[in-house]
Amino acid sequence: MTRIRAAAAVLNQTPLDWSGNSAHIVRAFEAARDAGVSLLCLPELCITGYGCEDALLSSGLQATALEVLQEIAPASHGLIACVGLPLLHRHALFNCACLLVDGAIVGFAAKRYLSGDGLHYEPRWFKPWPSRVCDSVSVGGADYPIGDLVFHCGGVRIGFEICEDAWVAGRPAAAMTEQAVDVVLNPSASHFAFGKHEVRKRMVVEGSRAFHLSYVYANLLGNEAGRVIYDGGSILASGGKLLALGPRFSYRPLVLTSAVLDVQATRMAAAQSVSYQPRLGDRSPNEVEVEFRWPDVAPEPVQPAVEPWEQGDRVKYEEFARAVPLALFDYLRKSRSKGFVVSLSGGADSSAVTCLSAMMVQWAWRELGRDGFCRALNHIEGLNEAQSPREAVGRLLHCVYQATRNSSATTREAARRVAEAVGARFSIIDVDQFVDGYVRVVEKVLGRPLDWHRDDAALQNIQARARGPSVWLLANVAGALLLATSNRSEAAVGYATMDGDTCGGLSPIAGIDKAFLLQWLRWLETTGPEPLGPIPELADVTRQAPTAELRPPDRHQTDEDDLMPYAVLDAIERAAIRDRLPPIEVFRTVRPIFPEYTIDQLHMWVDRFFRLWCRNQWKRERYAPSFHLDDENLDPRSWYRFPILCGGYERELAELRQLVRASGGRS
Repeated sequence: MTRIRAAAAVLNQTPLDWSGNSAHIVRAFEAARDAGVSLLCLPELCITGYGCEDALLSSGLQATALEVLQEIAPASHGLIACVGLPLLHRHALFNCACLLVDGAIVGFAAKRYLSGDGLHYEPRWFKPWPSRVCDSVSVGGADYPIGDLVFHCGGVRIGFEICEDAWVAGRPAAAMTEQAVDVVLNPSASHFAFGKHEVRKRMVVEGSRAFHLSYVYANLLGNEAGRVIYDGGSILASGGKLLALGPRFSYRPLVLTSAVLDVQATRMAAAQSVSYQPRLGDRSPNEVEVEFRWPDVAPEPVQPAVEPWEQGDRVKYEEFARAVPLALFDYLRKSRSKGFVVSLSGGADSSAVTCLSAMMVQWAWRELGRDGFCRALNHIEGLNEAQSPREAVGRLLHCVYQATRNSSATTREAARRVAEAVGARFSIIDVDQFVDGYVRVVEKVLGRPLDWHRDDAALQNIQARARGPSVWLLANVAGALLLATSNRSEAAVGYATMDGDTCGGLSPIAGIDKAFLLQWLRWLETTGPEPLGPIPELADVTRQAPTAELRPPDRHQTDEDDLMPYAVLDAIERAAIRDRLPPIEVFRTVRPIFPEYTIDQLHMWVDRFFRLWCRNQWKRERYAPSFHLDDENLDPRSWYRFPILCGGYERELAELRQLVRASGGRS
């Protein structure tokens, strides 16, 4: 035996969904056997779901996970397969991959390096397992090995790197070469971020080359728990060659990707390597011997498929057009909401949310077919009457233009054209009557009229807030989910009305900056994702200067006049928040990027950013859940924590003022 057929199965799991998760795992076993697979890798913590948060510390969860493991183990007959679960051992919780061989539990590999940065908080729940340590754990009345293990199965040595293990400098696979490991399995829950898939591919392929072995990587898929998106994308490599890539952003609950691994070839590559040095002597105590009969497998040509859209400079646009719709689809079905309501203003943000919601239907219908689409959303009455994606959009998406006397015919027409282009229902509500009613009540309380000279912000905010009750009511009556339309740039400086444009149970684009969003809309207008194509009607949106339309028309309000150019805002935000630079260093960073602006302008904008940032943390705390799209998130519950009350960088901003004065306005 020199060749084995291995596979990675990406699964769309849900925290604490015992029946759904176990059904997906069993289906993966069946699909693997049908495909002639002998070795199967499933995602990290796939029994419980990865995003269980503090429920992981519940004794009931841990006990149920073990019960489910014992229930599904027999279904792995004929296979070697790994499934992930939390395991309590010696009063500590470990993130484990259980290896099943021919329907039986044979041991538990424990995660050595925990992810504790960004949106991950694994050290809150788990303990890291030390290197070269193995122990024994009792499950169902039987004892099994646990720890940093290598499984010797029918003459093939199998080791583990569990997600973060592979991302560290001293990754476990390096030491596995000394034990002549043939195959490394990597069960992962690696969140989506722009461009991250390329990093994963390099990590897997280069690991297989450097360590003279084969590598099988299986990730989670979809919007598992609400905020985090998993793009799937199985990867199989051997000896530095990419063997197979699984599709990303699939709407199927299970995607199996397989390849033939040539064990003898990687062994001979190690033998020919001058640097390779095995550990000699007695068998290592962390090796677990298991009997298994590998079937004969014929060689096959290596043809790893790469989607055309995953190449070139448009990848980020394409990823955005796929990641958010998939997240919306899972949120819709897992929350059992009956559709979406969007307050469509005719501006960039609400138009983007509308288009992404419509693309959700198009992508899912395209992959699942009409029947599969309707089955996935079978909790929505009447959806099975839709005969096309456009009809389904009309049943699932209701867009509402809410006008005041400060709204323009331009934005009204833009909103109507975008809604009609994607097939959404479109309604218009005049909210002036509500605004006027609130103003009259408050004027009576104050004993004076409100005017734009003294009450500018209040009069703007009441218009935005008056739009909330109507769309909330529409969503509640329909059992639908109201989508908020604020973006990350607005969140950074609080340029949003709480209980106004932040209304909603979900905020799909709160993790993306406005400058990128405007670029993406122009791309969607002219090109669009492959193969869906463009939405030309967005021209009515992209040719406008972004505006809230809350001041009287004669004041010619625009967002960038109120704040600063969005490109500048986003550069300042990255330097200040992502890179953690103080105001002076932020100023020095953005100065050469924007030579077209004066020192005084850039000073004013940096100062304004920090003051607005500090003043508006309370708003970021109250935003509806948003999707994580890159490693620059501002969500205080999953990425960047900041105090609601603080000193406001007064000392640091004073130092910046002194620097600018000393320069005399010179470059």
